[in-house]
Amino acid sequence: MRLFDDALFQMFAERALMTMTGGGAEWGECALTARRITEGDADSWFEQWTSTAATVRGWAEESAESGHPVSAREAFLRASTYFRVAYYPLYGVPVDPRLTEAAKRERECFARFAELCDPPLQPVRVPYEGTYLDGYLCPARGPEAERGPRPTVVAVNGYDSNVHEMYWAHARPATRRGYHCLLVDGPGQGLALVGQGLTMRPDWENVLRPVIDHAVTLPGVDRDRLAVIGWSFGGFLAPRGVSGDPRVAALVADPGQWDQMENLRRMLPLPQDLKDRLPDAAPSELDPHLAPLAQSPELHWRLVQRGLWVHGLKSLGEYVLEMDRYRLSDVAANISCPTLVALNADEPGAARAETLYRALDCPKTLVRFSAEDGTPGHCEGWNRSRYSQRVFDWLDDVLA
Repeated sequence: MRLFDDALFQMFAERALMTMTGGGAEWGECALTARRITEGDADSWFEQWTSTAATVRGWAEESAESGHPVSAREAFLRASTYFRVAYYPLYGVPVDPRLTEAAKRERECFARFAELCDPPLQPVRVPYEGTYLDGYLCPARGPEAERGPRPTVVAVNGYDSNVHEMYWAHARPATRRGYHCLLVDGPGQGLALVGQGLTMRPDWENVLRPVIDHAVTLPGVDRDRLAVIGWSFGGFLAPRGVSGDPRVAALVADPGQWDQMENLRRMLPLPQDLKDRLPDAAPSELDPHLAPLAQSPELHWRLVQRGLWVHGLKSLGEYVLEMDRYRLSDVAANISCPTLVALNADEPGAARAETLYRALDCPKTLVRFSAEDGTPGHCEGWNRSRYSQRVFDWLDDVLA
């Protein structure tokens, strides 16, 4: 499904295309938008995706006004996706006002979708350190939903996703199987980053704890059957969070991860003596060696535009040293609940999944994915059906 020769634009487009199986996008709308875009031109990208989003939103409004709620909600969901995809190239600080406006429109469209769902998705606001974290409780569907309190999945996000994209990845498969699903953006993620300027933190136990505190107060949530699922960088954050909360009954890390500095030592273009000294180095020592990374459009987006914004930092040297604070080695032994560690052979971020698996002192399962079994892509994005089948079958057994 290639729409662009530009690797970065293709990566962004795939974020929309992957949601097609959940109604988040349509091929025809994405392909038409792509034909109007000038390769490598961020302004052109933003203008054309927002144009498509506005058109689809207009269709949704027409159906809503005419009393056709199913057509309306389907179109509102797609419009939300297109507004989100529109602002990916604009990541970074200072925050582009176009990004802020598109994110606002994305939220509005998703809110209309949420209202029209059956049953409706319930907006939640989690108290958090003098402020709040926004999200949605997505109620279970089907006959199981009427059988008293339901097992509940708490979804943990990664770097550049948000609660709206997590709906497709986590809530849709969960609710169809009789689970409630709580979607919340933490610091450095989605609504919390764009709307409040809250940046990422390594001690995710202090983020997950108030989320769980709130989850157990929600109607219909079985407090004895809480599962936490992290995807992308959430594969690090979720285990870190669960290590500090014994109320969690099951954990999924997709992909399983480990101490972030270990990955960087292996990958970064640094002299060996400087690698050996990490993190005992100054940012100014690292920056000259890291500057060539920013010449790659993909790495510039991932590290400079996204990474520095998410962490609230000013240089790649600071970013590398900050990663030393992101550790699981000192808390993995505290995870006591049954844990599923996902390992995708095609995913660089899963390189240390087996390290996490070996370090766990709890009931544990290692599940492998790859292009060879039809589950390629970051977080099995091109076959979430197979991922959901294996993960939720496991959860059904663990939480039975």
